Amino acid sequence: MKPTVTVLPDYDGLRVVQCSGEFDADTEGALDAACDEAIAAAGVERLALDVRGVTFADSSFLNLLLRVHGVCDLLLLGPLPPQLARLLEMTGATLLFAIDDGPPERATG
Repeated sequence: MKPTVTVLPDYDGLRVVQCSGEFDADTEGALDAACDEAIAAAGVERLALDVRGVTFADSSFLNLLLRVHGVCDLLLLGPLPPQLARLLEMTGATLLFAIDDGPPERATG
């Protein structure tokens, strides 16, 4: 499935980026750009990635998450899809990320 990336309007210092589809080194360009833009944006204090629709993620997606986590306050909105949850679990990265399994409105409201 072709990946899609949607940037929602900022709310009180939070930017939510919704991503869905399959992400690998060849397809994550739009997500990478959206994250870089959020990190550089004035007034954005926290970035939330809505990953509920991610159907595939490889090590390059994990690398992107780790890079973003290293430079900003990152929240993953779930529940995490099984394949992504397994990737984070197998690599021990689950403990690094704040994960909110509630409705996306809760993150912005």
